[in-house]
Amino acid sequence: MDLTRNTDNISKRIQAMLDRVGSAEVSDLYLYNIPVSEIHGGASVLVDGREMGMFASYSYLGLLGHPRINEAAIRAVETYGSGTHGVRTLAGTLELHEALEETIANFKDTEDAITFSSGYVTNLSTISTLVGRHDVVLSDKLNHASIVDGCLLSGAQFVRFRHNDMEDLARHLEEAPESASKLVVSDAVFSMDGDIVDLPRLSETCRRYGAWLMIDEAHSVGVLGELGRGIEEHFGTPGVIDIKMGTLSKTIPSVGGYVAGKRDMIKFLRHQARGYVFSAALPPGQAAAAMESFKVIQDEPWRVQTLRENTRQFIGGLKDRGFDTLRSETAIVPILCGSDDWAFRVARESHRENVFVLPVVSPAVPEGLARLRATVTAAHSPEQIEHAMDVFARAGRKVGVLAEA
Repeated sequence: MDLTRNTDNISKRIQAMLDRVGSAEVSDLYLYNIPVSEIHGGASVLVDGREMGMFASYSYLGLLGHPRINEAAIRAVETYGSGTHGVRTLAGTLELHEALEETIANFKDTEDAITFSSGYVTNLSTISTLVGRHDVVLSDKLNHASIVDGCLLSGAQFVRFRHNDMEDLARHLEEAPESASKLVVSDAVFSMDGDIVDLPRLSETCRRYGAWLMIDEAHSVGVLGELGRGIEEHFGTPGVIDIKMGTLSKTIPSVGGYVAGKRDMIKFLRHQARGYVFSAALPPGQAAAAMESFKVIQDEPWRVQTLRENTRQFIGGLKDRGFDTLRSETAIVPILCGSDDWAFRVARESHRENVFVLPVVSPAVPEGLARLRATVTAAHSPEQIEHAMDVFARAGRKVGVLAEA
């Protein structure tokens, strides 16, 4: 083995990224990893002494800082301390963890649930545990990176079907070996475009070909459905998803991820999923905060309705101002800019007017489809939304994304 050559390749990769970051920094266009000193209810933040409207947060229902959730976390720390010093299988399981999983199972209308240390680990562990090298795993082309990585780690035959294209999925399922187990995985709400998977057709296609169906609801819990229970409630199709995955760090203001489903499958994951067996348990404060959050969603359904109204205002207002928001119909709203440079410059101009938003550029999205990945929450007032849209429009005209009025 030529160790020098391998080391040089690693160095080249590091240098290529350093050059890209350095170029953005020199041009005053590097906007990532900005430290926030205060969070004000999810609608605004304090950055470098400036109050900025927050339009990059996943706190869709505005639950950050909710007094009931904060109090639950504080009580748990006072009772259990700040951590468990163990993995769940050995000394790390608390009664609190079991109560959280029961709460999730009830919320998602399943027999049981299991929690992991992060959403990324949840997808990585679950997919790679359920399928192996004699199986086929099929993934929507716009799925989150954690799904893609879980598919690759599994060693199964990995097939990516065209975005939300059930005919293409059916063709690939038809081609799969009859002896292979088949798992289809999709986001519920796609994290870069904000559109929704066609669950009725997707689930019917899976049933027709005997495939298991796993749905990542990271961006749909609290967002979709009359009561915020997710994509099955949104479409009125209860029980069509075999593996219901979600996070505890977006609508739910904590950390971690979960899978909800049949009791036998959850028991299997508890004993086989490496991300559960070999990872430390969720800290007590975070578990308690997550559990109380699900209860708040049920007790305060007005938040879901407010988010829906704010989403309509935001998408409609951006379109009226001339922006392309692609296929979004949720709280994730891409504001298409085109080139990477334009996306960076529109974001920078927005920051100068105290609106916090971030650009998403290649390779995270295809070249020519760089965008601001804006989000709206239930915590925003109509006036805050109008102000942010006016700022985006001024920035878009200044940079050249929008034509001059």
